Amino acid sequence: MTFDRSLKIAPSILSADFADFGREIRAVEDQGANWIHVDVMDGHFVPNLTFGPPAVKAFRRHVTTFMDVHLMIAPVDPYIEAYADAGADLLTAHVEAGPHIHRTLQAIRGNGMKAGVALNPGTPAEAVAHVLDICDLVCVMTVNPGFGGQSFIDMTAKVRQLRTMIGDRPVHIEIDGGVTPETAPLVREAGADVLVAGSAVFSGGSVETPAPYGENIRAIRLSCDTLV
Repeated sequence: MTFDRSLKIAPSILSADFADFGREIRAVEDQGANWIHVDVMDGHFVPNLTFGPPAVKAFRRHVTTFMDVHLMIAPVDPYIEAYADAGADLLTAHVEAGPHIHRTLQAIRGNGMKAGVALNPGTPAEAVAHVLDICDLVCVMTVNPGFGGQSFIDMTAKVRQLRTMIGDRPVHIEIDGGVTPETAPLVREAGADVLVAGSAVFSGGSVETPAPYGENIRAIRLSCDTLV
């Protein structure tokens, strides 16, 4: 089976209306989202607090596409089973979050989920060289993690390096942070196939008027169409 490297847009619900997550998730899916991205932050590994397993379990009831759960927490291993039980399709851990990323990825897969590994802007691509055979996604942070709405940090050289390192392995490259119609083509051309976008998707719309969500998703997608 050919690995799907088509462009996937993954709206981050960190930018959604916190009082109406269910309808927000359904709205962006109806407007063309491929995945739903859930940012989990602990106030320790990153300077913010967001969602725990009960919230993710509640989101799961509304997600009909693919739930991509990004753990910005440390430690990770004690919580893997809880996020599996909550219904995550893919669970991503940061290589910087602990000393045993290989063990963490094994545990994620062992709990029935796809496994992702994330790299902060200051972490080189080489940090994941020895786990590419046991992961399904590498998330390249193009902001420093912890808050939505930050400006894009150019990591295209890192993305290109990862694309070469991955070779023909069935591993996605995801971009998280500052994705807009202006920055999306840079990382898409470098080899990324999953783009996380928060404010760039949710700006200008609401669950009552969701059409702008679709316009924003299509603008990101269209900006990359000339490259493939």
